[in-house]
Amino acid sequence: MTFSLGGLFVAAIAYLSLLFLIAHASERGWIPEAVIRHPAVYVLSLGVYATTWSYYGSVGFAANAGITYATIYIGVTLAFALTPVLLMPLLRLTRRHQLTSIADLFAFRFDSRAAGILVTLMLLTGSLPYLALQIRAVSESTQVLSGESPPHLVAVVFCVMVTGFATIFGARHVTPREKHSGLVAAIAFESLVKLAALLLVAWLAVELAFGGPAGLGDWLVDNPDRLEAFQAGAASPEWTGLIFLAFAAAFLLPRQFHMLFTENLQDQGMRTASWGFPLFLLLLAMAIPPLMWAGQAMGLSTPADYTVLGVAGESGSAAVVLFTYLGGISAASAMIIVSTLALSSMCLNHLVLPVMRITGRQDLYRTLRWTRRALIAAVIAAGYLFYLSLERTEGLVSWGLISFLAMAQLIPGVLAVLYWPGATRQGFVSGLLAGGTIWGVAALLPALSTMGPIRIIGLDLSVAQSPAHFGALAFWSVATNALVFTAVSLLTRQAPRESEAASACREVSTRIPAGSVIAESPAQMVDQLAPVTGLPAARAEIAKGLEDLDLAWTENRPDRLQQLREQVRRNLSGMMGPVLARDIVDECLRLDADSRSAVAQNVRMIEERLERARGGFQGIAAELDALRRYHRQILEDLPLGVVAVTPAGRIARWNPAMDQMTGISAGRALGRSMIELPEPWGELLSGFIGEDESHAYKRPVVLAGGTRWMSLHKAMIGAPGGTPNGDRLLLLEDVTDVQRLENELAHSERLASIGRLAAGVAHEIGNPITGIACLAQELREDRADDHARQILEQTERISHIVQTLVDYAHAGRGEASTRPEPTALQPVVEEAERLVRLNPRSRGIVFIPRLPGDAAVMADHQRLVQVLVNVYSNAVDACDPGGEITTVARLQRDGVSLRILDTGHGIPSGIRDKVMEPFFTTKTPGHGTGLGLALAQNIISNYGGSLRIQPRRGRSGGTEVMIRLPRAQITDREVEPVHG
Repeated sequence: MTFSLGGLFVAAIAYLSLLFLIAHASERGWIPEAVIRHPAVYVLSLGVYATTWSYYGSVGFAANAGITYATIYIGVTLAFALTPVLLMPLLRLTRRHQLTSIADLFAFRFDSRAAGILVTLMLLTGSLPYLALQIRAVSESTQVLSGESPPHLVAVVFCVMVTGFATIFGARHVTPREKHSGLVAAIAFESLVKLAALLLVAWLAVELAFGGPAGLGDWLVDNPDRLEAFQAGAASPEWTGLIFLAFAAAFLLPRQFHMLFTENLQDQGMRTASWGFPLFLLLLAMAIPPLMWAGQAMGLSTPADYTVLGVAGESGSAAVVLFTYLGGISAASAMIIVSTLALSSMCLNHLVLPVMRITGRQDLYRTLRWTRRALIAAVIAAGYLFYLSLERTEGLVSWGLISFLAMAQLIPGVLAVLYWPGATRQGFVSGLLAGGTIWGVAALLPALSTMGPIRIIGLDLSVAQSPAHFGALAFWSVATNALVFTAVSLLTRQAPRESEAASACREVSTRIPAGSVIAESPAQMVDQLAPVTGLPAARAEIAKGLEDLDLAWTENRPDRLQQLREQVRRNLSGMMGPVLARDIVDECLRLDADSRSAVAQNVRMIEERLERARGGFQGIAAELDALRRYHRQILEDLPLGVVAVTPAGRIARWNPAMDQMTGISAGRALGRSMIELPEPWGELLSGFIGEDESHAYKRPVVLAGGTRWMSLHKAMIGAPGGTPNGDRLLLLEDVTDVQRLENELAHSERLASIGRLAAGVAHEIGNPITGIACLAQELREDRADDHARQILEQTERISHIVQTLVDYAHAGRGEASTRPEPTALQPVVEEAERLVRLNPRSRGIVFIPRLPGDAAVMADHQRLVQVLVNVYSNAVDACDPGGEITTVARLQRDGVSLRILDTGHGIPSGIRDKVMEPFFTTKTPGHGTGLGLALAQNIISNYGGSLRIQPRRGRSGGTEVMIRLPRAQITDREVEPVHG
């Protein structure tokens, strides 16, 4: 089946336009974020690994080398099986330091511009043939379907379309913190298309050639030579080498590194990919043998590399053929788009920016964005030129293996990044040059040569172009690389910054910063950075750093400004590469060389690095770290507040006990001057540290919840080297409970003295009162005078008051001298009101009783009158003339609630909890003793009731006194208690 060139051209443009639409919909949020961020989408995006080699060339590879074709999938599966020890550490490292490419990784680890340049050039050289391979596959697949000569116009239009897509959706952002969700979604869709197309054609191949799976089995039985030829590849000695090449390509190919690490959104995606991506590859690999055998059985005239298209053509369905053709377009376009993005980033950071003049007058972001877009176009154009020069010198698989071999040269360096902190930049560069030279001479040069076999020192290098020999070449080139790398590293020494980078790669960096930041605020850092990046970019980068660290623009703590400086360096690294970012930060955000000050001010930063390094030490270092943690835990668990203050007056230690005492977290306190702490703590601590005395006892601290008492102690800690100008240590002890116990003891002593006084008063007053009572009784009997009766009642009341005072003084809370008995409330209220009205101030107050006639309680009549007189007297004092005092009684099942409500000024909230305390009064001396409410509460509690005071509900002023007592039942002739 043949198609017109125009029809294929339109189909390719329509498909690429669909990719544009998917990417645009993702960027605009039309596709739900939950879909875009799903791990399955991330796994499918890794399908960029499967290029036209996997889609077309694997069938040709299997036809020539048999089951050896599976090595390309097995190697990748092994790499993903090592996710916990290989891919996850690389992900954490690239994310923490914002490394966007494999060249950035090595430039950061070895602190070497040369390392970044060499890796970039090697990857660019190794990738250009692979880019040309994709263009050639599109061109040749179009020729297979159209029957016309290689349509270069299709190749040109294809390159223009993928260039537009890559520049629009792959270079939208200049920082790796902003992921290209549209790109990821489009690449995932392409992976789905090529997988579906390959599986569909494989199924059709079995049906068309054999009538089904059973027919395929019968054909293999009838043609055992076909199966034997396929299985013969299992005995190939190059399996190990080819698996190793695929293992390296799984994460070191620029496109794989970009999708694995740079576009990664979350750790869960990587964990899912550890099994999901090998499953994807398994489905691809399973389709290859049926396609190969079907092509052989059907006697297709198409080249073996394009068996997929030949089988689709035999189906007789134009839709199937076009779908298969678009699967090839997917494989080629995905590889070119992602590879050029990764390569353009490396070229920008390591080839262009180091020689590019950037001034503060430029828009840094715009400059970087358009420079990168230009590089994307240049790389694709270079791939197209390479495609024109390739002609048909090699098959798809050979060029793929040549690129894989280039990536394999980076394996020794990756292992050193993760697991060999002693490796040096000289060793890495030397080893890469040695291995790269073997690769270039023995693999790349023969493939490019059009002058026949190449012989060096009598060796025919043209045999290296056979896939069966790439395994041996991989062994010798990488082994030479590793040997040179190791030998040179052992003979050279690391520079200090390289050593620090090596520690950072293993998350055990404990180096003390070389100084403190000269800038005293983020605003000053903006001014210092602006001459190089421009003011808008400087402000934006400082703002990003503050947001990342959750800091404010008002931040002035030296250790936090040091952290901000490091964060800005990491953010710039994502845009400009680690070497240039470090140079800019070192030049603009300079450090003070006063190392003593730096050590004191950056204690917290050192602690945080040591915490991150847990488990990264060995031997004596691990033992010392364990001892440090033990001593630190002692300070953390100490019930005393511990504050360490640097000579510059900055807080370097703030333990959890201080958090609890002050309500100020360690994050807010550390690094600040003590005077910056919220009151009253700033004044308390800074004032004490300036005193000559080393101890201060029971200093009151007024807080929102009341006054607390603190004892403070201080000592000097010697500085490193034994100099006396070291940190100062403050200890704070909350002695509030001790102070309250002492106050209660003194109060108890006063109460005891009052008790002794009351006993004496009762003894001295008792006899005169008895005499008055006797005379009043005689006067009442002689004259039957009502005044005599009242005198007798008042003398009895005085006796009750004195006895109550004696009871309270004797027992603190006391026991009632009289037993409770059923008492009607109405007479009690009336008598209390009558007594209070004897006070001239009460004559302008309105008393409103609202009492049920049968309201009665279990109490003593006279004691209850005493309670209400105290409550009414306080209410009268609180009310203005014309005020009201309402008494409301409510019967309950087993009790009676009595509410006394006034319209006075109320009780201030600050003293509401103290009004029931003995001797507490707000009245002027001579107008109140502070015992009335305390005695009233004591009487009520003795009868099993409760007394509570609260603001009056529904009014802005006024007080409500709630008294609850056990209920008694009044009958016609008597009053009986009620039992609940």
